Amino acid sequence: MSIEDNKALVKRFWTAFSASKFDDALAMLSEDATWWVAGKTMVSGTYTKPKFAELVGGIASQAPEGLTVTPTLLTAEGECVAMEAESYGKFANGRVYNNFYHFLIKIRDGKIYSVREYLDTEHVTAVFGP
Repeated sequence: MSIEDNKALVKRFWTAFSASKFDDALAMLSEDATWWVAGKTMVSGTYTKPKFAELVGGIASQAPEGLTVTPTLLTAEGECVAMEAESYGKFANGRVYNNFYHFLIKIRDGKIYSVREYLDTEHVTAVFGP
């Protein structure tokens, strides 16, 4: 795939995710995909595709109106797409989740196979924590 194809795949993934079309988004991940979340929060760590699907389901249940992730900058080289983004969602606990990210996304054979997610861990704790 070309660099532009890779960037387009990343945009499609986040469009589907933001529309709560999680099955469509997850279909864009390879079966051996891993998703790593920075920090030491309750959502930090490395996820396989099935475990990431569980995480997404848990977050979706907490954000009944959905969680929008908006790419603000995409840069690509080879199989890698670097993306800055902002999220927004109103949570059932009354809190607003509005985080800022950097993702390093790797693509192979038209599928996302690796994601490294860097985010404001203090905000995760403030919104998801007790």
